[in-house]
Amino acid sequence: MVSASLAPRRFVVTLLEIFAGLALLMAALGLYGVIGYSVAQRTPEIGIRMALGARPGEVMGLVLRQGLRLTIIGAIAGLAASLAISAVLRGQLFHVSPFDPLTFIIAAAVLMGASTLASYLPARRAARVDPTVALRYE
Repeated sequence: MVSASLAPRRFVVTLLEIFAGLALLMAALGLYGVIGYSVAQRTPEIGIRMALGARPGEVMGLVLRQGLRLTIIGAIAGLAASLAISAVLRGQLFHVSPFDPLTFIIAAAVLMGASTLASYLPARRAARVDPTVALRYE
């Protein structure tokens, strides 16, 4: 009887988990695409930096900072939006406050981890740019 009475809530929570996972995947793929495109556009600049003595770690840091900056802007916007609509979700929560700080911290940490991974691949590619090839790129 308990299981049957909780089935509708369990279904809603399962749907929310699926949609949250898909949203995280789409955000990571979108960030990967934006950073990858940016690296492709900046290949000559990266080649000049490498030719002038920039180390691969510095180039990776440059690209990773760009991705994390976009993530922080998105996280702040998402935090503001989630605080605004949390009152709507109050009816779906059981013994959990809609303003639970641990939940917000975990969500931000997962988002930062996914964005770091999504930015790492283009950053690694940028760090391997051969300056002579990059300067002939255009």
